[in-house]
Amino acid sequence: MRFYKLNGRIVLLLLVLVLGACGGAAETPTPTSTPAAPAVETPTTGANVGAAITGLRTFVVVPAESKASYLVDEEFFGGAFEKYGIAAGAADVIGATQAIEGQLQLNLDNLAEALGENRFTVQMNTFTTEQSRRDNWIRDNGPSFNRFPVATFVASAVEGAPTSYSEGTEVSFQLVGDLTIREVTQPTTFAVTAQITGDTLTGVATTRLKMSNFGIDPPNFANTLTVADEFGIEVQITAREQ
Repeated sequence: MRFYKLNGRIVLLLLVLVLGACGGAAETPTPTSTPAAPAVETPTTGANVGAAITGLRTFVVVPAESKASYLVDEEFFGGAFEKYGIAAGAADVIGATQAIEGQLQLNLDNLAEALGENRFTVQMNTFTTEQSRRDNWIRDNGPSFNRFPVATFVASAVEGAPTSYSEGTEVSFQLVGDLTIREVTQPTTFAVTAQITGDTLTGVATTRLKMSNFGIDPPNFANTLTVADEFGIEVQITAREQ
């Protein structure tokens, strides 16, 4: 299965402080006077980048700046759905939503130590793809996300993280916990790449799972389409300190 990771990196937003000076020409120039040089202001943005940060800190997800996605391998046979603009052949299908909430507590004195309260939820019946017919079927049939709309992940441990953290540094670790989908709970580990700048944490978390482990039969319609059992989850998070 090809897993979509958006290059496996966090997309960083850089603030650029633009300094400018403008002035008009003097009406009566005086040859002996020397114009004063414009003052140069020293930028302070990012002055703390690289400084060690410590303590237990709580970051709350900003839904408008975050996204949860699933990716499945889907294959259509023949021209069964050609009239809907769906071509025959295999394709990666991505469904996404911004209906994600939660918080992450980290002990920045030692990231590898036990976490605080960490719980995330996603409204699965708000996932959308490029095909509304697919989305409606998933909500009302098969996975039946209208009946089981909420997926919950409760993190219990961090593995592979550094023992200390400096602001602006990108780190990778595993976030271990329990994922509940359709009232079925399975141990799950997300691979995370993240960084903290100021009061904002940004990160990408990915994992691979099987539908059948959560009581979902992968759609399989004879001579029409098949969907792979294995699927991927990617969560892009922006969270701010509370």
